[in-house]
Amino acid sequence: MATPTVVFDLDGTLIDTAPDLVQTLNVIFAREGFAPVPYEVARNLIGGGPRAMITRGLEAEGRVFPPAKLDQMFADFTSYYREHLADQSRPFPGLTDALDALAARNCRLAVCTNKLERHSVLLLDQLKLADRFVAICGQDTFGIQKPDPEFLRRTVAATGGKMQEAIMIGDSITDIRTARAAGVPVIAVDFGYSEQPVAEYGPDRTISHFAQLPASIAAILFAI
Repeated sequence: MATPTVVFDLDGTLIDTAPDLVQTLNVIFAREGFAPVPYEVARNLIGGGPRAMITRGLEAEGRVFPPAKLDQMFADFTSYYREHLADQSRPFPGLTDALDALAARNCRLAVCTNKLERHSVLLLDQLKLADRFVAICGQDTFGIQKPDPEFLRRTVAATGGKMQEAIMIGDSITDIRTARAAGVPVIAVDFGYSEQPVAEYGPDRTISHFAQLPASIAAILFAI
């Protein structure tokens, strides 16, 4: 396989973004007079994107708001987060070495995230990682989100890659469902934001450190 396409989730997979996302959620909740959501609870609300994080955070507090109010809170979240998205967020250990190893093996690298594209690009740029990826696709890039497999298909297409040479790397059941629906193998990282141990969702492999990633990708793709 000459040019594999390796597609990464962002939050909880590439970058530990929870500190800034949870801080933003609780800033927005404080403006509404709500108690903060505990960090360990809020951390596991991240995978579906900011609107889902707000909705699930409200549900955890026993609150339900009409769509117009949720739209306002989403806009407030987006505005605040844009100014603070790299305050505390950092790559998970071993990421840059793994990306170097994959690039040396002629892999196309991409991001497929339910985060907004502009936030994804800005975050990766501030962390000096954006230029490593051929495509960075967010929930607004194509107007679709994971677990819709079309999102993954379009991300792979944006790299010039082929689905039969692609693999997904993620941290949640959403990533695994997306990959399965698209017919591509999936590796899960167990240090992300899954509410249950991610291995329970049946990925092809589970890794605990990015040092394990290049060999895991090779073992799966070259076995196909």
